[in-house]
Amino acid sequence: MNRSQSGSGLPLQGRTAIITGSGRNIGRAVALAFAAQGADVVINGHGNAAALESVADEARALGAKAMSHVADVKDPDAVRGMVQAAANKFGKVDIAVSNVSVRMHRPFLETTDEDWNVVLATNLSSAFYLARACLPFMQSGRWGRIINISGRDGFFPAAARAANVVSKGGVHALTKAIAVEFGRDGVTANTVAPGIVETARDLTNYPEAARIFDARLQATAVGRWGTVDDIAAACSYLCMPSGDFVTGQVLHVSGGEFMQ
Repeated sequence: MNRSQSGSGLPLQGRTAIITGSGRNIGRAVALAFAAQGADVVINGHGNAAALESVADEARALGAKAMSHVADVKDPDAVRGMVQAAANKFGKVDIAVSNVSVRMHRPFLETTDEDWNVVLATNLSSAFYLARACLPFMQSGRWGRIINISGRDGFFPAAARAANVVSKGGVHALTKAIAVEFGRDGVTANTVAPGIVETARDLTNYPEAARIFDARLQATAVGRWGTVDDIAAACSYLCMPSGDFVTGQVLHVSGGEFMQ
């Protein structure tokens, strides 16, 4: 929905959201959903500035203010710089979605030190750096939303993905720690764990992809792949008044592939 056509009162009007890894796939969908709901958005990726600016243009077409910012979120200084740039432009930061992830397929005994460190830095440390940089602004405004995108490996471990299992499990542990410490400041923190979602992906990290994806599809209660918009809708729910009393939780958006 175009902001100019909707009048005032959009649910995220006046909020500023940073979404990492938002040049494509889930991050892009989340950024555009927030823009449609009234938020100003920061589009982030570690390269391809033109692609990031293209998503920012899409957000502007929805009536939002938007900026693109190239930053490697494995670098804490780069994250601080991005958050400060967002605060300088929009005056504050209210919502932080940590969406950057790699899903490396490596047998345990073949996982190198570099493999381990890259996966933990990308999937887990980046979420810590983003939250740490954003939380002072949220405390100041007495309102904030931290959303960490995890995945099935963090809750249902898979073979040959030890680094991913640890990092994704750690993401939700981080979420709970933030929820406990900052709840009285008006901040909620939650994890969204996508199920099988149609995205562009590196199939080298998905051996026997066709067989595995078909088996997972058959396991979903709803009988279909998820979409990036399904994940964006979950993030929107957590940021709107509907999510005010939800914190420290993991929301499995998996079509019933897993039930708890």
